[in-house]
Amino acid sequence: MPDSTVTPLMSLLRRLAIALGALVATALIVYFGRDGYLDNNNSDGISLLDAFYYSTVSVSTTGYGDIVPVSDTARLWTTIVVTPLRLIFLITFVGTTVELLTERSRQGFRIQRWRSRVRDHTVVVGYGTKGRAAVDTLLGDGAEPTDIVVVDTDRAQLDAASALGLVTVTGNATRSSVLRVAGVDRAAAIVVATNRDDTAVLVTLTAREMAPTIRIVASVRESENVHLLRQSGANSVIVSAETAGRLLGAATTTPSVVEVIEDLLTPDAGFAISERPVEEEEVGGSPRHLNDIVLGVVRGEDLYRVDASAVDALERGDRLLYVRKASLPDED
Repeated sequence: MPDSTVTPLMSLLRRLAIALGALVATALIVYFGRDGYLDNNNSDGISLLDAFYYSTVSVSTTGYGDIVPVSDTARLWTTIVVTPLRLIFLITFVGTTVELLTERSRQGFRIQRWRSRVRDHTVVVGYGTKGRAAVDTLLGDGAEPTDIVVVDTDRAQLDAASALGLVTVTGNATRSSVLRVAGVDRAAAIVVATNRDDTAVLVTLTAREMAPTIRIVASVRESENVHLLRQSGANSVIVSAETAGRLLGAATTTPSVVEVIEDLLTPDAGFAISERPVEEEEVGGSPRHLNDIVLGVVRGEDLYRVDASAVDALERGDRLLYVRKASLPDED
């Protein structure tokens, strides 16, 4: 779960510095007031090493009793300064242990509460270039960060996702135990954006076995692996290499076309492709005569182009794929 606290290493180093500071301060007080202390095992007086030794056994409450304050001044300093330093030393280390246990319990409680409440979320496997773009699109379409779960093995990638408020899961998504932690069995969709096609196939197989009704969208690098993803249970397969290649080829002759396509694929700027249900007053009409620029009609599980004869008359329950304005002209 995302949390905006300092790193455990920095917290530990800070507490260690406080403890060492208390120890050094105690040793200096004893050393500069060494005339008021008695070493029962050594009559030569208190050395700097003896002062640190006394400080160590004193602040840790070990107290062997071989070095003791005997003068009124030494006892006063012990009462008003050394004792508070002893408490600071103990609270620092005991507090670290208690905080660690409390944080684990609190984090475990937050995870259990999230798992009991989360429904219809989206799981993104892989937070590389493709995974980041998928998350940006989801957020641009209005998804809440807490409704997106990122699964990856790279801690740096997960830290970047957590900084956006996304829920992160560390582990290999080909394992059912990792996908179970991500709540795949209760998710609405899973985006498989791994760097290897064979990994994408294994993730798809595992996700489909765990959640027979989930929508699986997968990305592959080679078109020859598309049928493997579909046979594994993917609903949609995007060939990233070929798609990029087509855009590169089109940009050499018709660069404006590529700009329009990129604009349509960006949900929060310019124009964007969106989906909405058919309104009651639109039932029976043609999608080509609507005010919106309609590209296609989804009827049941089938997608029809706007010029298909099957959708000349819109029906209740149809959904329209149309071009919407995502931002005002002066914002572009």
